[in-house]
Amino acid sequence: MKNVIVVGSGAGGATVARELTLKGISVTLIEKGKRVTTDMAFQCYDNLDIGVELLKTSCLGGTTLVTAGNAVRTCQKEFKQMDIDLSPEFQETEDELKVRALPDTHFGEGTLKIMDAASSLGLPMEKMPKFINPSKCIPCGKCAFGCPRDAKWSSLDYLDEALNQGAQILENTTVTRITTTHGRVKGVETFNPENGLKTEYNADTVIVCSGATQTPGLLRSAGLVAGEHLFVDTFVTVGGVLPGINFYKEVSMNSLLKKDGFILAPHYSSLLTSRLDKRDIQEKDILGMMVKIPDESSGRVDDNGVFKQSTAKDVGLMAEGCAAAGAILTEAGVDPDTLVSTPARGAHPGGTAAVGEVVDKNLETEIEGLYVCDASVFPRAPGAPPVLTILALAKRLAKHITNQ
Repeated sequence: MKNVIVVGSGAGGATVARELTLKGISVTLIEKGKRVTTDMAFQCYDNLDIGVELLKTSCLGGTTLVTAGNAVRTCQKEFKQMDIDLSPEFQETEDELKVRALPDTHFGEGTLKIMDAASSLGLPMEKMPKFINPSKCIPCGKCAFGCPRDAKWSSLDYLDEALNQGAQILENTTVTRITTTHGRVKGVETFNPENGLKTEYNADTVIVCSGATQTPGLLRSAGLVAGEHLFVDTFVTVGGVLPGINFYKEVSMNSLLKKDGFILAPHYSSLLTSRLDKRDIQEKDILGMMVKIPDESSGRVDDNGVFKQSTAKDVGLMAEGCAAAGAILTEAGVDPDTLVSTPARGAHPGGTAAVGEVVDKNLETEIEGLYVCDASVFPRAPGAPPVLTILALAKRLAKHITNQ
């Protein structure tokens, strides 16, 4: 029987593990974090300051526990140009996760004001497709902290299925090195900080799904060149005062405006409140929007750390997006004299093991049997949530491995 090791339990790792176990393949998944209940996921934020603050978590299920549940197809055209047609996998995933816009009952006053204002300015917004079960969802504004009602899909759903099919999942275990022999993968070496044990695991196939800041180091341990062309989908939240709007309790990013160079979505950040502290403003009085750009792949991950700075093009796109957000918020009733912005942050690191550079169209490296399946393989920044695309890539990879 084929024996597969999966490193990482986020969108890519959980999906490929689940798909392979459903086909009867032996899978061992290794995760450096621990399992937590979804409502406690906020305790697992493990952010990096890399020039912009990079948001990420370290736990079983990864950042899928703290996403807003957004399900948009990203980079579909770019992957197809590289002979990677994800159309079947996108459709399969959307059907499986029941991806759809939430019903009108789940749109709060703040989001509706933003949508109406945008439309009146000739910038109509669409409802954001979500993998959220509306019958379980009671809007509370806590998507980014971990859903308290398990209304949102996360990798834990797929991991539980994999477990039921016989997968072995090792928590609190860090993969320190990929081992190889004669040009093909041999397995991995691990370290458990709780007991200090170092262990070697052998496998026919190793799939690295550790995320764009961790995956390059593991690939370099096997002698590969990786870590260039890092992007992070830079974003800010712009907001201001609209008394008593209670926007902070609404479903985050429930609508979407796509422009050439940026996206806008209704979004609350507690950082806005702190920036308005001197005005005696409370969280219930703030209306905000996220501005997110597909930043240039100007960063890198090397043995000295993770580095990313905004380019002149990035700054220009962000300024354009912020101006649009400010106009919409003002039209929605926000006092323009109160408009502020959060510092730039990053949410979706990727590009550090891109298709055509580090992996081929089947996501395999030049080392036979060694694959990558996370946002590292993206050819460019999506500028929008990449989860659905990672799920589609993982399903496609599982089919490739099963059919070998």
